[in-house]
Amino acid sequence: MRGSNDNQSGLMTFFILADRIPREHPLRALDALLRESERALAPTFAQMYAKTGRPSIPPERILRALLLQALFSIRSERLLCEMINYNLLFRWFLGMSADEPVFDHSVFAKNRDRLIDHDVARELLAITVEQARAGGLLSDEHFSVDGTLIAAWASHKSFKRKDGSDDDGPDFHGQSRSNDTHASTTDPEARLARKGKGHEAKLAFLGTALMDNRHDLIADARVSIQSGTGEREDCAQMLRLAREERGNRRITTGADKGFDTRGFVVACRDGGVTPHVAQRKIGSAIDGRTTRHAGHGKSQNARRGIEKIFGWVKVVAGMAKTKLRGWVRNDWQFCFTGAVYNLMRMRNLAQAGAWSPP
Repeated sequence: MRGSNDNQSGLMTFFILADRIPREHPLRALDALLRESERALAPTFAQMYAKTGRPSIPPERILRALLLQALFSIRSERLLCEMINYNLLFRWFLGMSADEPVFDHSVFAKNRDRLIDHDVARELLAITVEQARAGGLLSDEHFSVDGTLIAAWASHKSFKRKDGSDDDGPDFHGQSRSNDTHASTTDPEARLARKGKGHEAKLAFLGTALMDNRHDLIADARVSIQSGTGEREDCAQMLRLAREERGNRRITTGADKGFDTRGFVVACRDGGVTPHVAQRKIGSAIDGRTTRHAGHGKSQNARRGIEKIFGWVKVVAGMAKTKLRGWVRNDWQFCFTGAVYNLMRMRNLAQAGAWSPP
């Protein structure tokens, strides 16, 4: 028989949120991995707050909410708080009851600044790397490096002359504009840059990443102010730090043709890193002594995984165009997004049977 369509919005009910979440839901595995990370971050969280006063939003809850924002491609903090209000899955993941009031988006953004001030994102990224190393997911020998442009939260119209003359007017086409003479009034740390010849110039930051070649996990990540050589300098520094952390053993790195420069190759070799970079047809900094080995071809095949990482970071996590201003905030978000990617990747590897989480 046909069921009745009675409106019973005021009916009282009792249930456990965990019972509503499917046992095989991906967030259950991420919840277990994140709990281990939160235990390691507990001393840092304790330093962030005074021992007296009015209780604020728990830092664990802020961290988990930001993770949801990256995983579910939520475009703003306002929409995130709105979705938490009616989404039982999000409430369960944040440890909230079904009738608990949701924090305001402005309060959430202010409390997020505490995490930025204490560089929690970089610490979380390091924790995920240690979790992966403990599970045997890292090679600790073969890496890949690359960089990508992150569009700044600033338009070309905000790119004004530094001397304050502002004689460009609203129509700046055909006029000479450079980072030496102009700066953005919206985000002064953003720089005019382009991906390559034939591409348009835009205000952006430079994001670089170091990837472990065994399971395509992010070993290090950072954002810097765009410059002509910043990509190679940042990657060379990350490689030096990676080698020092591994007892100064020789490591290899795969990279594209943009890294086939004498300065980068010499810096790698002086630092105990074998540069398996893609070779330019003319004026290459490497020769047959490097390319003749089978490891060069393997590194070139493996380095493609870093492009998938950048694709996920930009398309899913929403960093194709940042919504934060300033180098410090964007560096924090890029590191945090890298940590979220590692957690998601580790969850997928556990599901495939590549390792068993503790």
